This record gives sequence, structure tokens and C-alpha cells, in this order.
Amino acid sequence: MLEVSDNEIPESFDPFAEANVEDNGAGSKGNGYVHIRVQQRNGRKSLTSVQGLKKEFNYNKILKDLKKEFCCNGVVVQDSELGQVIQLQGDQRKNVTKFLVEAGIVKKDLIKIHGF
Repeated sequence: MLEVSDNEIPESFDPFAEANVEDNGAGSKGNGYVHIRVQQRNGRKSLTSVQGLKKEFNYNKILKDLKKEFCCNGVVVQDSELGQVIQLQGDQRKNVTKFLVEAGIVKKDLIKIHGF
């Protein structure tokens, strides 16, 4: 069991912490990594986020194709630090990875999958 003293407060879990430490916003440094994460919401609900796609892609068209392909809802979120992030309902990590590789958007070795 984890023991915590009064002056040590555990930090909350940040699913984007790895990307900020590794490359500070995947697409901004030019290294080209695409991060695919899953976040647990409540109960069985989860959220898949795709971060680090190149800026020249039309995120809304990619989102439209993803939603149609996987029968789920989604949205493009504008974040001040991370840029544009695609969010999809459900755990779609494997589906999104396969889709991005087959569509020729990203090479398989440039995708990093995070999650539980």
C-alpha cells in the first residue's frame, strides 16, 4: 500500500505528460510522432485522442472518415499547447492506428500508442 505523508500530495494523472516531456507537442518539433491515447471517463465510457498529425492535413475530413468508418462520434479540439487534437468516443486505438497507416497519413513506426 502506498503511504503518503502530510506534506506529499500525489499529483493527478495527466495522460499528455509523456508527450510534453518527450517532444513538447508531437508535430511542432518536426519529429513527426503521432500519439494515440485512451482516457477513461466514467464506468465503461472512454475517449480516444489523436495528437500530432501534420498541420497541412484537413482534420475535419479525417474526423469525418474516422466517424463513418468506426460508427462513433468525435470532435476536433483546439488546444493552446498541443494544437489540434482529434477526440473519438470509445477505445479506438487499434482502429485509428490501422486507418492512419492504410490511408498513408502516417507510417507505422511514427505512431505511439498510450493507455491502460
